[in-house]
Amino acid sequence: MMKITLFIIELLAIIAFNAAAPIYNEGNIFGIAFFIFLIFVTLFFDKVKKLFSKITGKIIILSASFFMISGVIYAGILSVFMADAISNKPADPKTMIVLGCQVDGTVPSKMLARRLDTAYDALIEYPDAVCIVSGGRGSGEGISEAECMYRYLVNKGVSPERIITEDRSTSTSENIRYSFELTDDRDITIVTDGFHQYRASLIAKHEGAENVTSLSAKTELRFLPTYWVREWFGITYFYIFGK
Repeated sequence: MMKITLFIIELLAIIAFNAAAPIYNEGNIFGIAFFIFLIFVTLFFDKVKKLFSKITGKIIILSASFFMISGVIYAGILSVFMADAISNKPADPKTMIVLGCQVDGTVPSKMLARRLDTAYDALIEYPDAVCIVSGGRGSGEGISEAECMYRYLVNKGVSPERIITEDRSTSTSENIRYSFELTDDRDITIVTDGFHQYRASLIAKHEGAENVTSLSAKTELRFLPTYWVREWFGITYFYIFGK
């Protein structure tokens, strides 16, 4: 019964990571591979168990168990930091940086539109706030992400004078760095998806931000496992390389 329960849980996890299709990145590729490995162990547990009777097998299994447990603890700690960053909302935002995302031709993707709607609501609620829309032009995009965001907000009624465009960046690090070239304010509010907030805040502080708060767009549920796990790799990369 336990084997069947574990198999069902692992299979559901694989389905959850596949839900982001046709998008495949480090997050769901790792998730799918990890749970396929667990399914293998579950189905062939008796054969795996026999390895314990051999010294070499014991070393392999104990080493694998150590790294797996360490990885789970590490991922759990990162997830706590990520959740805490999501809750770090501003009392009165003055300068917002809206991080770019995929543009479909000349219109925002659903993920980008949610970020822009979040920024729009804040601009309406806080009439003294301004926003920097940040993002260059990627492959398959008819215009830069910044231009797309600018058009979207202006079409919704935001005054063009309240929007600053940064259209050179191709990464989160560049989003922040190039945006800081356009403002002297170092008390900023980052507008992006919740899973992205912690890494973006680390980068902003690394680039000289004095205070960083968050306004988070809702992420479509089918994308959440994939992008949440992907952020673990992105945060680790920042810890190692500082970008």
